[in-house]
Amino acid sequence: MHRTRIKICGLTRTQDVDAAVASGADAVGFVFYPPSPRNVTIEQAAGLMARVPPFVTIVALFVNADSAWVREALARLPIQLLQFHGDETEADCLQYGRPYIRAARMRAGVDLVEYAAGFPSARGLLLDAFVEGYGGGGKVFDWSLIPPGFDRPLILSGGLSADNVIDAVRRVRPWAVDVSSGVEADKGIKDAEAIARFISGVKDADG
Repeated sequence: MHRTRIKICGLTRTQDVDAAVASGADAVGFVFYPPSPRNVTIEQAAGLMARVPPFVTIVALFVNADSAWVREALARLPIQLLQFHGDETEADCLQYGRPYIRAARMRAGVDLVEYAAGFPSARGLLLDAFVEGYGGGGKVFDWSLIPPGFDRPLILSGGLSADNVIDAVRRVRPWAVDVSSGVEADKGIKDAEAIARFISGVKDADG
């Protein structure tokens, strides 16, 4: 039986990292995008990532970032997986020599098969709702836009919460789910109880 993996993204506080780990998250995400209310500096991230135990994947999210800045983050932090949310090409993503996932902003007219073909080296595709600007908007997209039988690992994102994640997992059967605003008390401030409910919902959906 496939177990849906779970990533809690946009962590900014030590207690939120601890809550995600304690509830059983498989991955924790840190946002390196200054316009985001969930943005962290390299210095802040160092303290947060130091709390992450073995076998929980540390993911760093970038949006059209300067390559020198990404390289500095990689040199100073124990980042295990990169996540790109901007207009990066495959060459942009590959230049760091690290595994990465690529975000696809879903809306009517997006050909996911064609999009995925442009990133054959990506470890997976993260599907988020299209919003103006970059980053997540906490919106659910039409899951029927995902082609039947799509054979790349999919990370489902976009407006997920404990209230809809059971339905999402049962309908889409993604490799993983990614949540940020859906487990928050305020922007960048996670709610430990909401994290626990979300992860419990994923486990219920897996059966």
